Amino acid sequence: MSPDAPVPPPAPRNPSRPHKVADLPSRTAFAFDPIEDALAAFVRGEFVVVMDDEGRENEGDLLIAASEVSTEKMAWLIRYSSGYVCIALPGERLDELVIPMMVAENQDPHRTAYTVTIDYRIGTTTGISAHDRALTARALASPTSKPTQFSRPGHMVPLRARPGGVLTRRGHTEAGVDLCEAAGLPRAAVLCEIVEDVDEGGEGGAGMMRRDGCRSFADRWGLKMISVEMLAEWRRKAGAGIRKGVVNGVANGDAAKS
Repeated sequence: MSPDAPVPPPAPRNPSRPHKVADLPSRTAFAFDPIEDALAAFVRGEFVVVMDDEGRENEGDLLIAASEVSTEKMAWLIRYSSGYVCIALPGERLDELVIPMMVAENQDPHRTAYTVTIDYRIGTTTGISAHDRALTARALASPTSKPTQFSRPGHMVPLRARPGGVLTRRGHTEAGVDLCEAAGLPRAAVLCEIVEDVDEGGEGGAGMMRRDGCRSFADRWGLKMISVEMLAEWRRKAGAGIRKGVVNGVANGDAAKS
């Protein structure tokens, strides 16, 4: 390979998608999972369900480290979510990749910082398939990617995380970047909203899935579920630990093996 040739983004360590759980946990009341369990799952490259505040969007998103997204995982995400797949990155990385804001005046009620959409140009076709979107996600997570390797517009939606993470803004965007940092993974997180199911006859909910529905969804697929506020509280207690990629006092490299 030529020294100037693009370096393909690394393949995820664990390409397998979630599978339904045969024996669902018995719950008498709603409960989140311990933050340490969710962080450990995130380190392993698993999806985590993250709820925001009931007074905010009151929605659950599926989050996963972009570096750990395989074609199989992306296909599952598209199938069991809204399908509007976004990827959260720090502002400085978006600036390096020359990915500007979508609009000059943000009128989104929660100031979600959408940028122009993109596709990875190498090894992709139309950009919309699960394969192409997974490759674009991993390319955005790769520190070797260059601005010229992405086309604009595209089919992946980057989001610009605010400095300070969830301590500055209680959003899924910031939660994704904070989870990656806590896990010692590249600071790029794929996220997508969970929506209500509609049955084959077209009946059923057609809105956003709320807290109890998200809990049932997480249990059905064997996923951990936390809230943005839980992550913020963990960050307040962890202090500088998040900068070291430490999960529950265990270095990321060791946690990934446990």
